[in-house]
Amino acid sequence: MVSALGVAVVGFGWMGRVHTQAYARVPHHFPQLPVRPELVTVVEDVPGRAEEAAERFGFATTARDWREVAADPRVHAVSITAPNFLHREIGVAMAEAGKHIWIEKPVGLTAADARAVADAVVRAGVQGTVGFNYRNAPAVVYARELIAAGEIGTVTHVRVRLFSDYAAHPEGALTWRYERERGGSGVLGDLASHGVDLARFLLGDITALTADTAIFVPERARPTGATAGHTRATGGEPGPVENEDYVNCLLRFASGARGVLEASRVAVGEQNNYGFEVHGTKGAVLWDFRRMGELGVSRGTAYQDQSVSTVFVGPGHGAYAAFQPGSANAMGYDDLKVIEAHHFLRSIAEGTPHGATLADAVHSATVLDAMSRSAESGAWVSL
Repeated sequence: MVSALGVAVVGFGWMGRVHTQAYARVPHHFPQLPVRPELVTVVEDVPGRAEEAAERFGFATTARDWREVAADPRVHAVSITAPNFLHREIGVAMAEAGKHIWIEKPVGLTAADARAVADAVVRAGVQGTVGFNYRNAPAVVYARELIAAGEIGTVTHVRVRLFSDYAAHPEGALTWRYERERGGSGVLGDLASHGVDLARFLLGDITALTADTAIFVPERARPTGATAGHTRATGGEPGPVENEDYVNCLLRFASGARGVLEASRVAVGEQNNYGFEVHGTKGAVLWDFRRMGELGVSRGTAYQDQSVSTVFVGPGHGAYAAFQPGSANAMGYDDLKVIEAHHFLRSIAEGTPHGATLADAVHSATVLDAMSRSAESGAWVSL
């Protein structure tokens, strides 16, 4: 028997919309779920935005203050898609109110923030899912299986890249994203957090690192009105960019493998160029998010001059079968969030965590904090 689960979305920018659409789609792709999300409330403090979302997506009610959701008995689960500086306060409060939470990375500004939310979830006995969506790609799941099975031998090194141009334009508005107190560690929280999660998902724990960071666009104009996404601004009062545009990091893993993680939000000519190359003693696996349904695989006994084959993932890989009937039918970014919604709702239904959890967020945030310390000191940092 399918039971209704009242959900709320706090913060209705682009990611709030993505979560909402995932809730709407998840019963279609995962009909076996014993719970069905019911859109109860959308919270947004920008005038008119919540009302527009309710009319478009069918939320029963709207609110300007997220505290109304914490006190609402109709709401059992909450998506927290507000800016980073609000993650800790909202996450802890929702858990303490007995609400299950699906919260976007990086879960606050620091590892202490992520740990506070994780601890609140444990104390309250609720479920907590985190928005590390790239690990949900069927090709990434398959890569992890190949690595674990020893198909590429012992892993020797990995390169993880996350290059984007969303902050490359000098007229990009000086929003909360570029302020240390509200946006945290810049590209580290935005993109490198995903890279850390991918690296851990594939290879296990990181034990030491050294990092270098830079700000390449040092000043931007303050917006004169409400913003959404990566808005441009001209004529506003200029202000300093306080957090990182770029990070490059050397990694050491508990397994003995080595790694390089590089992320940039100002990479002109790069749009969502995310991916990894994992090399082992007998082969390699290679993945590019822009060709999400393909995995480059090199394995065999040739070692030198060994070829790379392209595997088109299909119904036997990850959650692919919930979306497409045969290999090489394309999936997209929003599909990864539907898988994430399924993990969240399944965790609630079964009382057992599925997918990325608050513990994963704490691990990622701990690594990000270490990157910041290393960039400041110029030294290796042990974890």
